[in-house]
Amino acid sequence: NMDGTALYEAVAVVFLFQLYGIDLAFGQLVVVVITATLAAVGAAGIPSAGIVMMVIVINAVNTSLGSSTAALPLTAIGVIIGVDRIVDMCRTTVNVWGDAVGAKLITALAPDEPKAAFERSP
Repeated sequence: NMDGTALYEAVAVVFLFQLYGIDLAFGQLVVVVITATLAAVGAAGIPSAGIVMMVIVINAVNTSLGSSTAALPLTAIGVIIGVDRIVDMCRTTVNVWGDAVGAKLITALAPDEPKAAFERSP
């Protein structure tokens, strides 16, 4: 699970589009969410992998904008790179927490051994 990466990519891409004065319609926001989620699933577990995946999200949104609207230049990612190391630590914390919650839920809902095997009979 890369929950933090998916959230970060979606928020960062929307921030960059707003920073450059490009308004996104609801359809483009849906494209951002879906593409960020899919890119996060395929992201490697290395520091700053989200920056590389952000290129995919920006290209997908630029494609959905059509030719009538100005596209976001890929050089806009440079705004994010300056703070990415700090945000990456928070993103990793969210990823680890999501994995831990998922593991706990699976353990609680489907234990490996029945509880009766651990109980002592008097």
